[in-house]
Amino acid sequence: MKVSIIVSDLSSQGAGRWGGAVRPFLLAKALKKIDCEVEIVGFYRRDKEGLSSSPDVPIIAIPTHPSYPRFLTSVPKLLNHITGDIIYAYKVKLPSLGIALLHKIKSGYPVILDIDDWELSWNGGDEYQYKPSVFKLFKDIWEPDGALHKIEHPIYLRWAEKLVAKADAVTIHTQFLYDRFGGIYLPNGKDTALFDPSLYNPENSRDKYGLSNYRIVMFPGAPTPSKGLQDVLTALDILNQPDIRLVIVGGNPYNDYDRQLTDKWGRWIIKIPKSPPTVMPEIVAAAHIIVVPQRDTPKSLAQFPLKLTDGMAMAKPVLAARVGDIPEILGDTGYLVDPSSPEQIADTLQLIFSDLEAANNRALKARERCKEFYSIEAMANVLSGVIEKVL
Repeated sequence: MKVSIIVSDLSSQGAGRWGGAVRPFLLAKALKKIDCEVEIVGFYRRDKEGLSSSPDVPIIAIPTHPSYPRFLTSVPKLLNHITGDIIYAYKVKLPSLGIALLHKIKSGYPVILDIDDWELSWNGGDEYQYKPSVFKLFKDIWEPDGALHKIEHPIYLRWAEKLVAKADAVTIHTQFLYDRFGGIYLPNGKDTALFDPSLYNPENSRDKYGLSNYRIVMFPGAPTPSKGLQDVLTALDILNQPDIRLVIVGGNPYNDYDRQLTDKWGRWIIKIPKSPPTVMPEIVAAAHIIVVPQRDTPKSLAQFPLKLTDGMAMAKPVLAARVGDIPEILGDTGYLVDPSSPEQIADTLQLIFSDLEAANNRALKARERCKEFYSIEAMANVLSGVIEKVL
């Protein structure tokens, strides 16, 4: 059985950003566990760096233009490279789901849709409306840089949502997405063989990355306002303990939010550049605490933060906000605070650092929970049933 995973954006600002650490590659790893042959087929913008082949899964990246109508010329090229018996579309977008359904019309092969985010939440969600004047509509259509030339204009995302019911099966990873789209719960899985704390020495990692003199609170991801790092930094202001640092791994490739944080709280921040997925366990090993301080927004509710399972798999104490599925994922193996509560974050950081041995013992239970429910093997078990369903 061969599965073609269709990805709308394999560029450095899309799935190419974190390489094998993001959802399409987790799906590929899990599918390979159940003896499926897998390929990833998708687009990348000519003005962005794209992904090349990887040793784990073949990647076919089709260069395209970032706007309509020139984007459409690359669609036949991508369709010609889809060779799977099952098509797995990643994200509710026309360049993934729309193309998967076009291929189904041509071939009759079943389509599975994976939804890992509510794309419209980045554009106002249900409140979004496109009601242009006649003049504005004319400009949006006919001017070369008109809004309707953008591939991911919100109106196209809304059209894509109307196609969800056409898929033969839908997989989701949060209760929020299930309530909105239905589907089969398929949590993000972590490669717990790679993310194995016994393979790494925390002191050596701290020394390698220049962190030996600090107590490290780590956020291994791209900061955005909805991720709540401003609350952690405010908590560090409250504590005012000079040996604590917030280490941000990777940074934000989309805007200048990194700079905004550094301008205000630079004395608490250490940045580590984006690193390959195989290096991330060594970096996470350097942390004393992993923080996932999500704010209570539609964006956060729709997401399954991979940072949670980074910390859980590496047996690190995880401090997270009570947002969305986070309490269910952590169970009683982490430390929970209310969203947007710097004072609670400060108190909990103090609590963890006051008895780090007890916190590390709790974190060992988090690793066992991760292996049982949030591993690649756990994903594979669910996907086995999904494959049976569509066949």
